[in-house]
Amino acid sequence: MSGAALAIDHGTKRTGFASTDPLRIATRPLEVFEGDGDGQALLERAAHLAREHGADTLVVGLAYNMDGSLGPRAEETLAFMRALMAHLPACRVIPCDERLSTKEAEELLREAGHHGAERRARRDSWSALVLLRDWIEAGEPQTPLPGE
Repeated sequence: MSGAALAIDHGTKRTGFASTDPLRIATRPLEVFEGDGDGQALLERAAHLAREHGADTLVVGLAYNMDGSLGPRAEETLAFMRALMAHLPACRVIPCDERLSTKEAEELLREAGHHGAERRARRDSWSALVLLRDWIEAGEPQTPLPGE
């Protein structure tokens, strides 16, 4: 470990980001990117945030079914992860099981007093926050992409 980690909750229309501090002790939600989930603009935004926060690791939520098989959006996310690897070769790109992260993010937002449109606007960045916390609590596993 030598730098911060950036979590990405990849979506087709909205992608949430969260980060750690360089020691990976504190986590915080960052922003939600609204736009094409497979476009160049999203790759550029991820690269900008990685540089801005000194991230050397990108933790990307990967959709699994409850039985552990890859979910229907997994191939799109894997393609995005491969594009990230090509675009940011100095960063490790690590998949993280995102099952139930949105549900947990909704609960955290509700507990924090966010409601309605405000909660919906923050949901994706808080889902990224949940991914990041789960990854850290699991010991920061260096999981390879499925099939690689």
